[in-house]
Amino acid sequence: MRNLYLVAYDIADAKRLRHMHRVMEGFGDPLQYSLFRCLLSQKEKLVLIDASLSVMNQKEDRVMIINLGPECGNADDRVEFLGVREEFEDKRAIIV
Repeated sequence: MRNLYLVAYDIADAKRLRHMHRVMEGFGDPLQYSLFRCLLSQKEKLVLIDASLSVMNQKEDRVMIINLGPECGNADDRVEFLGVREEFEDKRAIIV
C-alpha cells in the first residue's frame, strides 16, 4: 500500500539545494520549489530518507515528511490550493 506524503526541505547551501531538488524529482511531483507530493510505499519512503540524508548536512539543513494517508483514501483532499492548482494523473490501475 502506498501513502501520499508532502515532503518539504530547507537546504542552506545552493549546491546541496539543487542536488536535493534533482533527488526529489525521482520520488514525486513538485508543488513548489522545495515542496513535493510523493506517493510512496514504506520501502520507497525509506529510500527517500536515505537519499535525503546523503545530500543534506544534518547540522544546517532539514527535511519534513508529512503523511497524508493512503492513496486510495481522501489524501489529496487534505491539501488546499489558492490560485493555480496542479492536476495530477491518477496512477491507479483500471481493470476492464
